[in-house]
Amino acid sequence: MAKANHGTPPGDGPRLLAGGNPQIPKGDGDGPVQAYIDAMPGWKSDVGRRIDALIEQAVPHVSRAVKWNQPMYGVEGEGFFASFRCFTHYVKLTFFAGAELDPVPPVDFKDPDAKAFHIHEGDELDDEQLHRWFEQAAALPGWSP
Repeated sequence: MAKANHGTPPGDGPRLLAGGNPQIPKGDGDGPVQAYIDAMPGWKSDVGRRIDALIEQAVPHVSRAVKWNQPMYGVEGEGFFASFRCFTHYVKLTFFAGAELDPVPPVDFKDPDAKAFHIHEGDELDDEQLHRWFEQAAALPGWSP
């Protein structure tokens, strides 16, 4: 039985999974991450571009990959420090060592070390705070799958 397509007609790009998260093949480098961002539906694509640009500004030597249908950001040889993915009503920005950040991002995980930040349509983002979080997160030991 064919799987349901959640918003992208066949042949028109990546399939959108539940919540509108793009299904992008795993891959290392900027190309797969940009393909994911381009496939993010509606306003979420602008959020993805903004997050990606802020990470690049804060961590010029950032490594990028797509794993588990989400962009992952890390430091070569140190593991991943952040990722984001689409949900129905928001984009979830995850910090793998978020409990170490100052201030601590507001959303908890089962893993007490990880914290997240939800971005909803129309939210005013604090670029300075995000920049500080990205700098802090990149300086901590990263998560390695």
